[in-house]
Amino acid sequence: LLKIFLKHYMKQKKIINKLFSNKLNEPFIVAEISGNHNQLKKNAKRLINEIKVSGANAVKLQTYTPDTMTFNLKTKNFIIKNKKSLWYGKYLHDLYNKAYTPWHWQKELFEYANKLGLICFSSVFDDTSIDFLEKINNPIYKISSFENTDLELIKNTSMKKKPVILSTGLASLSEINSAVKILKKKIPQKFALLKCTSTYPAKSLDNNLYTIQDMSKKFKCVVGLSDHTEGIEIAIGATALGAKIIEKHVKLEHDSSSVDSKFAIDT
Repeated sequence: LLKIFLKHYMKQKKIINKLFSNKLNEPFIVAEISGNHNQLKKNAKRLINEIKVSGANAVKLQTYTPDTMTFNLKTKNFIIKNKKSLWYGKYLHDLYNKAYTPWHWQKELFEYANKLGLICFSSVFDDTSIDFLEKINNPIYKISSFENTDLELIKNTSMKKKPVILSTGLASLSEINSAVKILKKKIPQKFALLKCTSTYPAKSLDNNLYTIQDMSKKFKCVVGLSDHTEGIEIAIGATALGAKIIEKHVKLEHDSSSVDSKFAIDT
């Protein structure tokens, strides 16, 4: 078992090093499970199996709890009011309670993915998630679009000296500059940026894919796409324009009830 573990570990480390040194010859495909396990660990494992069959490189989780994200309050300030939102009318705590991946699953899911030859990593949202993920040997850290202006989180994450992938949805150029300044100082050549349109689902016409080439020139780093559209056409277009990472949300086939099912693709 130790030999098998070391073999997988060395292979994964080689792929990660190639990715962040911009030497991979094809896009690094990340399948995001998000909350599409519907709070069933067996569904999470089924998704990981299907991700392996699909040929993706990595599976991604999210490490937070409802209480680290928001307050359990049933007031107007804690309900989603946007009528166009998939989650219109839901209280934030209830939504996160449905969407989060229980922490006591995560070590097992990491090991399960690793045994299948998949890289498994997670998004962080605060210091407690960083500390937890360090204990289970998380190899890459993801900073989501809604945390990309949390410079303290970016600093604390990069201090672990592991690669960081930062989504740039909603951020202005100056905000991206502030984040990149920290990453270049702490982990030069070990970070990547993802072009992201933070609407769910995102319309194809709202994805300005030429931003990928612009970001690559401006920040001189690996650039990819975090894709929230319903199909795969935008991901294909991004690849043609030089995206080195493609992140897509995934769901079990025919699932229409999970939190991200509207813009996730079938595994």
